[in-house]
This record gives sequence, structure tokens and C-alpha cells, in this order.
Amino acid sequence: MIYYFWYMMSYIVIMIAIFIFCYWCILAVIRRQAKVMARGQSAAAGAAGSSHVQNRVQTNVIKTMIIVTIFYAVTRLPGIVTFLLMMLRVDPTIFQIFLHANQLLPQLYMCTNPFIYATKFDPVKQVLLRMIPCKKTSEQATSQTDRVRGADDQSTERN
Repeated sequence: MIYYFWYMMSYIVIMIAIFIFCYWCILAVIRRQAKVMARGQSAAAGAAGSSHVQNRVQTNVIKTMIIVTIFYAVTRLPGIVTFLLMMLRVDPTIFQIFLHANQLLPQLYMCTNPFIYATKFDPVKQVLLRMIPCKKTSEQATSQTDRVRGADDQSTERN
């Protein structure tokens, strides 16, 4: 029972507390930057737009924290149930099901966690979009096509 309690505390409670603490620190930095930007803004219209952007960023961070924390807890839940079933000495088939889920779900969490960040944070999205070579090629081709069209339009105007 002591080992079960230690497992639950170290892999669930402490990890969720670390998630919340780290995201709280991120929010503190965002709010501090918002205050600095608000002091630097002299125009009221610019300050209102900046406030809207900061609120959206804070909401994004909070949503991401909730998604990551809940996803972590759900993927670790079979581990807790597996240890509990081991302590209670239940039917081996039920134990086997939870044991396999305990082996699969944490791996699933590690594989999908980067995708959560990629879909929730605009800076991460921008970096990933810059890394996609086919998108750069299509943008370059579009800009080159626009330049060629512009040159063609100018030449037809001269004629």
C-alpha cells in the first residue's frame, strides 16, 4: 500500500502540480509583458488591440494547460488501476487488460503531446509552417507568378 501511495503521488499528483506551476509561471510572464507593453503604448486604440491579443494568448495558455493536464491524468489512470488491481488480486484477465493499457497510453501521451502544442500555440504553429518545405515552395511560386503577371500587365499597357 505504501508503494501504491508513492506511485500515485509521484506520477499523478506531483506531476499535475508541476504542470500547473509551470503554466502559472508562463501566465505570469505573459501578464508581465502585457503590463510593460501597456505602459509603452501611448495610443488608446493600440492599447485596446494589445489587450485583446494578450487576453487571447492567456486564454490559449490556460486551455493548453487544461488539455495537457487532463490528457496526462487520463493516460496515467490505467497505471493506478493496474496497481490497485494487483493489490486486490483480481481476475488475471482484467489485470492483463489494464496492464496493456498501462503500457500503451503513456506512450500515446508522449507521442501526441507535441501535436497538442503545435495546434494550440501560434508561435509554434508559425515555426512549424516555416519548416514545411512545400508551403515555402508554393508561396515562392505564387509570388513569382504574381511578379510575372505584373510584368506582363505592364508590358501590355505599354503596347
